[in-house]
Amino acid sequence: MRAITPLDIQNKQFRMKFRGFDVEEVSSFLELIREELEELLRENASLKDQLSRADEQLIEYRKMEVTLRETLLVAQQMVEEYKSNARKEAELIRKEAELEAENIIKLAQEKVIKIHEDIVDLKGIRRHFKEEVKRLIESHMQMLEYDKEREGEDSIEI
Repeated sequence: MRAITPLDIQNKQFRMKFRGFDVEEVSSFLELIREELEELLRENASLKDQLSRADEQLIEYRKMEVTLRETLLVAQQMVEEYKSNARKEAELIRKEAELEAENIIKLAQEKVIKIHEDIVDLKGIRRHFKEEVKRLIESHMQMLEYDKEREGEDSIEI
């Protein structure tokens, strides 16, 4: 079955019969139906156009939604990656700091050992120096004693 168009209504001719309908009234009614049908067809076309635009917009919105979801997922992955990298970097910095601290402590301990060794060496040098001074004093005392004895001998001979 084919749809009736406003043109079909406009061109429709009815046969005349005895005691038939008023031709002007029928024509007027058909004209009214034709105008209503044209309006309904225009409205239907407009609604179809609006529906088509709405469908296109819905497709665009769905594409945007997919894009936003993908973007959000990528952003979340990037945040997790940044967090992971930050943790790894913090751990690396902590380990480097620990190694540096261990090196500093080791160097300080080595310096303490060296200073202790230097103190022991200096004590040995001081002890040696005291012994040398003591020997020198004793040597000078002996020389003075010797000189005193010689002076005593020299005064007897005069």
